[in-house]
Amino acid sequence: MSDHDVLKLIKRADKAITAEDFDTLMDFYADDAVLVVQPGQIAKGKPHIRQAFEAIAKHFQNTLTVTQGAAQVIEGGGTALVIMETLLHIGDASQPIKRRATYVFRNDETRGWLCAVDNSYGTDLLGNA
Repeated sequence: MSDHDVLKLIKRADKAITAEDFDTLMDFYADDAVLVVQPGQIAKGKPHIRQAFEAIAKHFQNTLTVTQGAAQVIEGGGTALVIMETLLHIGDASQPIKRRATYVFRNDETRGWLCAVDNSYGTDLLGNA
């Protein structure tokens, strides 16, 4: 599944995050997308998602680099669920922060695959439930 179009988009989005190219990054999102900023905090819609990414970059002192590890794409009915290891490299830290992210993409007839739900925390949102 490593050649799925959604995975290619995620790699390009990671490059935009790292470069802090938020105009390009917003092209990957559906207009009504949701981003889990942190547990208990979400951003809805592109304007709020952009603001969140700007705040995240500032929080990490503009040193955030995002890469991906292992991934699975489960596609059906014009929707794709992505389960992926996300690696957050911050500054000169020797070890990245590892998360098991979940993303939901929709296939738009005119714009192609768009991220509808961006949850880099994955099932960690459940806590110890």
